Amino acid sequence: MVYGDSVLDNNIRDVDAMLAVMQKNPSMKLKVKGVIDEVCKDKGCWLTMKLPNGETMRVTFKDYGFFVPKDIKGKEIVIDGIAKIDSISIEMQRHYAKDSGSSKEEIAKITTAKQQLAFEAKGVVIL
Repeated sequence: MVYGDSVLDNNIRDVDAMLAVMQKNPSMKLKVKGVIDEVCKDKGCWLTMKLPNGETMRVTFKDYGFFVPKDIKGKEIVIDGIAKIDSISIEMQRHYAKDSGSSKEEIAKITTAKQQLAFEAKGVVIL
């Protein structure tokens, strides 16, 4: 199933290869294949992908132009767009935590901005 723009099946990198390239380039256009860790429970307006280091990469959708189903956790996907190292504000982290169903106590523990690998997708394919 395709959401947003179609994604051609050429030059797709796995998550490990993307991380290696990102060490040299703080922002770049690419296609990445990975596994969904979490999806926004409210609207499907973002998702996270598992990274080999145990962290996750947040994937948002260009101009909120499309959403994905909320029940696709664990599915393999290919995303096409721009990866970058991003500073996530306290307010945005709390918004994401609320969307993912975190408790008020967990949300209150978010007190500092953090650096995170982020991806703005113009297209998503669920494999």
